[in-house]
Amino acid sequence: MTIRNLLGFFATVAIFAVAVLIGRALWVHYMDEPWTRDGRVRAEVINIAPDVSGAVVELPVRDNQLVKKGDLLMQIDPSHYQIAVEQAQAAVAARKAELQMRLDDAKRRADLDSLVVSKESRENASHTANAAQAQYQQALAALDAAKLNLERTRVVAPVDGYVTNLNVYRGDYAIAGSAKLAIVDSHSFWVYGYFEETKLPHVQVGDAAEMRLMSGGVLRGHVESISRGIYDRDNPESRELLADVNPTFNWVRLAQRVPVRIRIDAVPDGVLLSAGTTCTVVVTPARQPALRRAAG
Repeated sequence: MTIRNLLGFFATVAIFAVAVLIGRALWVHYMDEPWTRDGRVRAEVINIAPDVSGAVVELPVRDNQLVKKGDLLMQIDPSHYQIAVEQAQAAVAARKAELQMRLDDAKRRADLDSLVVSKESRENASHTANAAQAQYQQALAALDAAKLNLERTRVVAPVDGYVTNLNVYRGDYAIAGSAKLAIVDSHSFWVYGYFEETKLPHVQVGDAAEMRLMSGGVLRGHVESISRGIYDRDNPESRELLADVNPTFNWVRLAQRVPVRIRIDAVPDGVLLSAGTTCTVVVTPARQPALRRAAG
C-alpha cells in the first residue's frame, strides 16, 4: 500500500470519526439539553367592565392604543347618578334634622322632674333618639354609595397597557359587570416554555434562558418557576369519581410537555411583544446535573 493510499485511508477514517462525534453531539444536544421550540409569549389580560349601567357618552380610546394607569377608557352617562347623589344628600339633611329634634326632646325630658315625666317616657325618648341616630348613619352610608356609583361612571385604566378587543361604541348601553374591552398589561409579559418531561431534570429555577422569537428578536431571561401539574386528558374522572381510562395501544410513548415560566429580564429596543406569539426557548443550566444531584 502506497503512502498516498495510507493518507487517503487515514483521512477517510478521521472524517468519519469527526462526523460520528458531531452527530453524537447533536443527538445529545437534541435529546438532553433543555431547549424547546414550543414557547409562547404570555401577558396578563385584564377584562374591563363598568361597575354601573348606563349609556356610553364618551369613548376616548381606540383599539390597540397604549394607555396609562388612570386614563379614562369610557364615560357612562352620569345624569341619573348625579340625581341619586342629590336625593341622598337631601335624605341625610332630613335625617340629621330629625336626629337633632329627637336629641333635644330626650334632653328636655331628662331635665324635667320625675313627677312631671315618668321614667318610661324618658327611656322612650332616649330609644327614639338612638333610632334616629341609626337612621342618620344609614342615610350617610346611602350617600357614600351614591357618590361611589357616580365616581364609577368614569371607567379608568387599572394598569399601563394596550387596549384590545374593544367591543363598545359611543351611544351603546353598558351593563354593569359585562366586559366591554380588555387591557394587556405592558409590564406583565413572560414566556411559557413547554419542555418535555425528559428534559426537566436539567432545568432549575434561576437558570438563564434565551428566547428567540419567530419575528427575529432575541430576549434574555431566567427560569422563574416550573409547573407542578398538567391535565391528564387520558384519565378524566367519571361521574362516580373513578378514573375512566381508555385503553391505548401506542407503540411509542411520547413525553409529556410541562410548562416552565420564564421571566423576561429586559426587552431590547425595537422588539415588539404580543401575547400568544411563539418562540424557541434555550435554558443554560447554572450547574451540571451531576453536581446538582451531589448538592441535593
